[in-house]
Amino acid sequence: MEFKISAVCGAARAGILRTRRGEIQTPAFMPVGTLGAVKGISPAELAAIGFDIMLANAFHLWLRPGEKIVAAHGGLHGFSGWQRPILTDSGGYQMFSLRARRSISEQGAIFSAPHSGEKRFLTPELAMQIQRDLGGDIIMPLDDCPPPQNPKTEIANSMRLSMRWAKRCKIARGENSAALFGIVQGGLHKDLRAESAATLTEIGFDGYAIGGLATGESKSARDDATATIAETLPQNQPRYLMGIGAPADIAAAVARGIDMMDCVLPARNARNGHLYTSGGVLRIRNARHRNDASPIDSECNCPICRMHSRAFLHHLLSVNEMLAARYMTIHNLSFYRRLMSDLRGAIVAGVLPAAVRKIESLSARNAN
Repeated sequence: MEFKISAVCGAARAGILRTRRGEIQTPAFMPVGTLGAVKGISPAELAAIGFDIMLANAFHLWLRPGEKIVAAHGGLHGFSGWQRPILTDSGGYQMFSLRARRSISEQGAIFSAPHSGEKRFLTPELAMQIQRDLGGDIIMPLDDCPPPQNPKTEIANSMRLSMRWAKRCKIARGENSAALFGIVQGGLHKDLRAESAATLTEIGFDGYAIGGLATGESKSARDDATATIAETLPQNQPRYLMGIGAPADIAAAVARGIDMMDCVLPARNARNGHLYTSGGVLRIRNARHRNDASPIDSECNCPICRMHSRAFLHHLLSVNEMLAARYMTIHNLSFYRRLMSDLRGAIVAGVLPAAVRKIESLSARNAN
């Protein structure tokens, strides 16, 4: 993997991330295809929107259908039909979200599978083997992600366990040519985050992720933590802020030196009828759209805005037509792709602060 920074504006960077399956323009948003597909749209549609990379979840694919089945069909690329880069997450967040179903030791984590109740044991070495079988182009180590409100001693112990697991993952990666990112942990404690970043840098990774945020902390605390952590990471390698997806949060992260981020938000909000527009968030379920002939967003050139009215989409959602989710996901992801292009352009032009203020103002508005 090669990362080249082509422009900077303050702490923000625009660049190119070259992987074994293609280039990724940064800053980059990664749509989430947890089980190998972004809900509601095809790989061809995702590529047509203009995304360079998507994210899949190795933990869930390990449970269903199983990494060996995916490997037998050419890995995730052959199995899903998506031929551009894929980042596979290891399952650390599942240890946060399923913490009532798991126990952790030095060796790894024991889970009760959420669908079957079957006991599963996930180790750092197995996480690397699963992701090798899946064929991810960027892979993530197994880590522990405790709630940020836990006592500092617990967060410190968890962070240091994650660092020991990260070293084991680096060893277990072996000859896999996928890029391996380290994950900085440590809650909202600057000293623990600094210790984590220093440990990971000493081990040596192809890129660095910031984990454990977007888990209940305030936006100001998250922004402060992001800026502080980014400053401690190597300047010439990509930085990935995990689980961030609101437009204002993406803009704030980019301004603080983040190159990559992911979230289910655009697709999930689309399925609930919440659409991103140049005038704010539009709630298509509202009765005022029942006879509205205008497009979702007159400034959007996505196929849905070119072809369909708000009235038609309101109708589809009202009658639970499956096309509603598809169409609105295409629109929301098109909005996100344009958002990232605008942020990149603002970095290159040296006007990012004004672009961030505009996005923050837009995010505070409600288009109804």
